[in-house]
Amino acid sequence: MRNKVTISDIARQSGVSVSTVSLVLNNKPGVSQETRARVLQVAEELGYPITPTAAAARSRRLATVGMVVKTDPDIPPQANPFYSKVMVGIEDVCRRNGMNLLFATLPVDEYNHPLEIPQMLANEIVDGLLMLGFFVDEDCAARLSAYDVPIVLVDGYSDSDCYDSVVSDNFRAAYQAVEHLLSRGHRRIGLVGGEGGSFSFPSLRDRRNGYLRALKENGISEIYTADFNINQSHGFEETLALLREHPQITALFCVNDDAASDAIRAVQELGRRVPEDLSVIGYDDTYIASHTHPRLSSMHVDTTAMGRSAVHLLSLRADNPESARMTLTIHPTLVERESVGPVPAG
Repeated sequence: MRNKVTISDIARQSGVSVSTVSLVLNNKPGVSQETRARVLQVAEELGYPITPTAAAARSRRLATVGMVVKTDPDIPPQANPFYSKVMVGIEDVCRRNGMNLLFATLPVDEYNHPLEIPQMLANEIVDGLLMLGFFVDEDCAARLSAYDVPIVLVDGYSDSDCYDSVVSDNFRAAYQAVEHLLSRGHRRIGLVGGEGGSFSFPSLRDRRNGYLRALKENGISEIYTADFNINQSHGFEETLALLREHPQITALFCVNDDAASDAIRAVQELGRRVPEDLSVIGYDDTYIASHTHPRLSSMHVDTTAMGRSAVHLLSLRADNPESARMTLTIHPTLVERESVGPVPAG
C-alpha cells in the first residue's frame, strides 16, 4: 500500500520549509508566487489533495504586493503630504482586489539612491514590488535583477529602462505654472528649489527645464535661481539670499509646496507682501497649500491616482513579463488660490 503523502514530503522535494508548504496549502500570504507555484506543482505530482482556493491562488500572479517608501529624516511616510495619498491609492486597489499588502521603508542617500535592497525581496515574500520615491542607479538595478519579481517605480526613476513607472508630467506642469505667472504680467521670475547639476532628481530637473523653456519661449533671458537639495533644506535661507541679491524679482516658481511655504515666509521676512509685492506658486498641491498665508496656488498632482495606477501597472507586468516597458504619466492641473497676483505697478 502506498504511503500517505505528508507536507514534509512536499517540503523536501520542493526545497522549502514545512511552514512554507503549510502557508501555500492553506492559501496564506508570505510566499512568493514562484515558490507557491513550485510547491503546488510538487504537491500535485505526489498526489497530495489541494484545496480549490489554493489551486486558484496559483493563477493569481499578485497575491502579495510589497510597497517600499524612501525614508524621510523629518517625517514618517504616512505623514508625508505627497506619499501618504499615493499609499492610499495603493491600499485601495489592493483591498478591492483581495491582494495582501506589505509595507516597509528604505533609507536613501541625499540623491534618493537606495542604500540597501528591500528585505521582503530577499525573503521571497512578495509577488511584486512598488518603490516610492527612489532613483535606482546601476548598482541597485544590478542587485534587484537577482530577484525574479516585477517592479514598478512610483514617482521614481532609473538609469536603465528596466522598470515600469508612474510619474508626474513635471516639465509640462512647470511650464504651465510659469506661463500662469507670465499671464499676470510677471517677467522677473525666480526658481526656488532643485539643484542644477547632473545629480538633481529627474523630476526636479524636469521642473527646472520647464521653467527655463517657458522663459525662453517668451523672450526672457534673465534667470534667477535659489538652488538647494530639497532633502536637506526647504529653502528659507536660500530664498532670502536670492531676493536680497535680486530685489527686482516679482514672482517665484517653487518646485514643491514645502519650498513655496518657506518662500512665502522669506518674502514676508523681508517686509514684502504676497501677492501684492511678490507672487508665489508651488507644485504638488498638498495640504500645505491650503494652510499657508495667503493660501498657495499650486500645480495639483493626483497622487491617489498615481497609487492606483501603480498597482494596475504592476499587475499588467506580472501577467505580461516580456512586454515593452511602460511609463504612465499623470498630468497636473493648476489650482488657483491667493498667492498669485498681477505684477506690481512700477
